[in-house]
Amino acid sequence: MDTALDAHRPLADDELRRLDAYWRAANYLTVGQIYLLGNPLLREPLTPEDIKPRLLGHWGTSPGLNLIYAHLNRVIVERDLNAMLITGPGHGGPAIVANTWLEGTWSERYHDVAYDEAGMARLFRQFSFPGGIPSHVAADVPGSIHEGGELGYALSHAYGAAFDNPDLVVACVVGDGEAETGPLAGSWLSSAFLNPARDGAVLPILHLNGYKIANPTVLSRIPEEDLLALLRGSGYQPYVVAGDDPAVVHRTLAATMDQALDEIAAIQRQARSGGAFERPRWPMIILRTPKGWTGPSEVDGIQVEGTYRAHQVPLSQVRDNPAHLAELERWLRSYRPEELFDATGAPVDELRALPPRGDRRMSANPVTNGGLVLRDLTLPDFRPYGVEVDEPGAPMAGATGVLGPWIRDVIAANPETFRLFGPDEVASNRLGAAFEVTDRAWMAGTLPGDDHLSPDGRVMEVLSEHLCQGWLEGYLLTGRHGVFTSYEAFIHIVDSMLNQHAKWLKVTRAIPWRQPLASLNYLLSSHVWRQDHNGFSHQDPGFIDHVVNKKAEVVRVYLPPDANTLLATMDHCLRSRHYINVVVAGKQQAPNWLTLDEAIQHTRRGLGIWEWASSDSGSVPDVVLACCGDVPTLETLAAAELLRQHLPELKVRLVNVVDLMRLQPDTEHPHGLPDNEFDTIFTADRPIIFAYHGYPWLIHRLTYRRTNHDNLHVRGYKEEGTTTTPFDMVMLNDLDRFHLVIDVIDRVPGLAARAAHLRQRMVDARQSARDYTREHGEDDPQVAEWRWVRETDPTNR
Repeated sequence: MDTALDAHRPLADDELRRLDAYWRAANYLTVGQIYLLGNPLLREPLTPEDIKPRLLGHWGTSPGLNLIYAHLNRVIVERDLNAMLITGPGHGGPAIVANTWLEGTWSERYHDVAYDEAGMARLFRQFSFPGGIPSHVAADVPGSIHEGGELGYALSHAYGAAFDNPDLVVACVVGDGEAETGPLAGSWLSSAFLNPARDGAVLPILHLNGYKIANPTVLSRIPEEDLLALLRGSGYQPYVVAGDDPAVVHRTLAATMDQALDEIAAIQRQARSGGAFERPRWPMIILRTPKGWTGPSEVDGIQVEGTYRAHQVPLSQVRDNPAHLAELERWLRSYRPEELFDATGAPVDELRALPPRGDRRMSANPVTNGGLVLRDLTLPDFRPYGVEVDEPGAPMAGATGVLGPWIRDVIAANPETFRLFGPDEVASNRLGAAFEVTDRAWMAGTLPGDDHLSPDGRVMEVLSEHLCQGWLEGYLLTGRHGVFTSYEAFIHIVDSMLNQHAKWLKVTRAIPWRQPLASLNYLLSSHVWRQDHNGFSHQDPGFIDHVVNKKAEVVRVYLPPDANTLLATMDHCLRSRHYINVVVAGKQQAPNWLTLDEAIQHTRRGLGIWEWASSDSGSVPDVVLACCGDVPTLETLAAAELLRQHLPELKVRLVNVVDLMRLQPDTEHPHGLPDNEFDTIFTADRPIIFAYHGYPWLIHRLTYRRTNHDNLHVRGYKEEGTTTTPFDMVMLNDLDRFHLVIDVIDRVPGLAARAAHLRQRMVDARQSARDYTREHGEDDPQVAEWRWVRETDPTNR
């Protein structure tokens, strides 16, 4: 081991015996879940009928997880710890389920799985069985905040859970296969952001059992001195526990856990004493035990224990192969279940006395069911932060810059329950007002000239979207609130992480004991239409498409057209529960269209007719101009003004969409509009020219069932972009005002012939605008300085 542990009291023989018995019981229950349909206590010899027809699950990591769980329970009881466990190798689901049943929590949550032989039989049957529970550590498992179906997020979730939880110890098992993923590799840096004065502690346990599904793992094969150097360089003091003799490993692991927890307590005492402190070197454990430990050593003459062959189901032909069936029975009986469970099938009294009681059980800790401890945010009234709009389009202001002071005051009003997360882009996205009341969280070294770095910072910035997402998820899952702000194009990096969180939210809606969480809020800026300095690499609005694929009861997407609407939208999102809210808003100076009262009403409606920009009052329109997103709204209003000037007799209805999901029918999404309301707004038979922020086919997906879908023509981003001016960017994608006018001329029946001259002028105007940018390097002032002029002639209404 890396440091001597002689100072710690060794386990007494009786303690060792009880710990080992508990471990054996958990291992027995784990194997039973993978294999058994009946005969749970082996009261009769095993028969093929006792075996599940489909053998699913992961044995290889499970004995290590059971070992860790048993030892954590020991220190929780001895130290009265407030602790929880996150299992990175979450495919070891049967192990964690076994421990929650041993602790009694499973039976408390699921009364039909009682603490007896019949309950054990149901426990076994339900695992990876139709109508039962998944094979991973899923939301069904008490004490879990981490779906085990995808690897890489355990350590970032653990740190997110520890932030602002000063009394909490988060033990986090990192599988050595998981350690090869990019998100996990970056997560070791989280130690540079954990403040021991106000945060809890994370105890990483790197479980090196040597193999993933078919190959050795990298960290298990590199020289140990290199592994220790890697972890020390990330800010940890690693301790190695290694072996395959249970008695030796039990004693060493117990002493090592005591050492680690003593060091954590000392770090926190020093940091909380009021004196100066530096970034600590946090303890962690490297646990080297055989893969599939205590399982079959060989199967059919081939080594299994300690190899990749133990990863899933070591004995795969138990129903059809008598030798495998006999080997399974020997394996199960090796745990001596008759010593572990009484005549009723419940664990014997000695085992029942080992786990913690009540909320101290890791499977019953309230923070693992974050809705239980969630409290509403104190939100300042957003109205005083808004823009005074005397007339549509004035004044000019950047939406996120207007939002920034309100976010600043949300941070100030919620100093222990709200954080702002972003990959080095908080200031770039114009939310820098936050630094008037807080700093960036930072425990590493500082130099003169550094900007707003401190251990107490509430802004979490690290140049890893994976870390930001994982931290925020852990923070939300344990009962707090936050916002993740990012450049729109690069939020795609966490697509897969969003998938898992969306699945968690969807599944937990149907689990009665799971309480709703604060919503996961994305604020995406530096968006596709304003990448003047960055170009094509920074242009991708497809995150919206990805989100919309998730279950309708979970996802919400908002594209506020101006600053006041953004304020109203964010206030709504921070009050919401159990959703994924995606908000896309610009940071550049832009027109503001709605007063605060109008913005509030518009946000509540989700979409609506802008009467002041329409010319169809009291009549059926000839065409509907629809828009969604700030830049499409600007171009649509400019197109509406051109039509008013040049085709005053044309009846135009302008519809703005802020809640994208309103476009779906109410049968498809809770926010969807009923067909009759949709037809009332968009008409049942008139052309609709829709200018949309993202990829145009998404609008067709959302509206394909609508009566008038055949008359819907969408303009949006079509993968044309470069480093260029704002107006040239919209022209490259045919979203500009001139092209929208051309679309109207082409789509309104009977208009093409009499508007041919106007169409030609629009084509020429496009070319003229492009020529200007090529010559001057900026947009033509006639375009860049365009402002809406309210129409005053009632004959044109």
